Amino acid sequence: MSRARVARRIATAAAYGSGGIGVLSGAAIGLLLAEMRLARRKMGGSGDVPPRADGLYGAAFAHRDGPPLRLAFLGDSTAAGQGVHRARQTPGALLASGAAAVGERPVELRNVALPGAQSDDLERQVSVLLGEREQVPDVCVVMIGANDVTGRMPLARSVRHLSDAVTRLRTAGCEVVVGTCPDLGSVEPVGQPLRWLARRLSRQLAAAQTIAVVELGGRTVSLGDLLGPEFAANPRELFGPDNYHPSAEGYATAAMAMLPTLCAALGLWPDAEDQPDTARREGLLPVARAAAAAVSEGGTEVTAARGPWALLRHRRRRRFTAEDPAPAEQTSTG
Repeated sequence: MSRARVARRIATAAAYGSGGIGVLSGAAIGLLLAEMRLARRKMGGSGDVPPRADGLYGAAFAHRDGPPLRLAFLGDSTAAGQGVHRARQTPGALLASGAAAVGERPVELRNVALPGAQSDDLERQVSVLLGEREQVPDVCVVMIGANDVTGRMPLARSVRHLSDAVTRLRTAGCEVVVGTCPDLGSVEPVGQPLRWLARRLSRQLAAAQTIAVVELGGRTVSLGDLLGPEFAANPRELFGPDNYHPSAEGYATAAMAMLPTLCAALGLWPDAEDQPDTARREGLLPVARAAAAAVSEGGTEVTAARGPWALLRHRRRRRFTAEDPAPAEQTSTG
């Protein structure tokens, strides 16, 4: 069965409240758990609390008319920025700084992501986010899914939790950008057959997440390939000390992939100025086919078009280097 058809089946099961799609026998589950325990011993893990990056970015633009743009982050340890020690190195701070520079407007960041969270924690995170402020965020970035795969949550259930969260955020008036499940087959200490299985499940989940989010009016950016060839080729550079969470360089790579989509969602990067390039395999595709294509190349954006179609873009990006300028000024509110 093609990846597009599998993703559509998972998304449909999520929409109608069905259970997960079984992929493993009891013997395979036993082998998977044994491999996972071995991988965890090799990785060591990290109990560090992610740095708090909440605050105002781009304060130099505060003289501009209008209130700051409001950016919120939800999700798991990757969204929280676990693995780095400076607030400005977290993905939330990097994207807030980038959006402030592009739009020449201050950006207020609020991060409610929780390390270790699975998709069923999104209900709580959305409630915290929407219940504590009079003004809802202009845009919410969600990064979730890796713990669903390692925790063996049925994929349809995972997608249903994400769909419910996106629905609530969209109903409240927020734009939504989802960084889909990363390719867990890229984690360096993981051996076969766990590596193959982790890659298969994480890509199936990422494609199904894309279908669900796009059909609810959100946008997705594939993170799978960013934690694939680039991370596999530079594991010491792009993974953090625990060999699992991204390093500062790794978070910067992911943030640069998401920045154009975030700016487009905020109206800072008009879609009309970035027409699809057919030479780069961009254009309109059925949603499921666009979702399947996106998971194979990191940085690929999928957004709703007309009817059952979606627009697929391979937005150009570059990696951060040590010579890049520091992020825009931050004023902490935490």
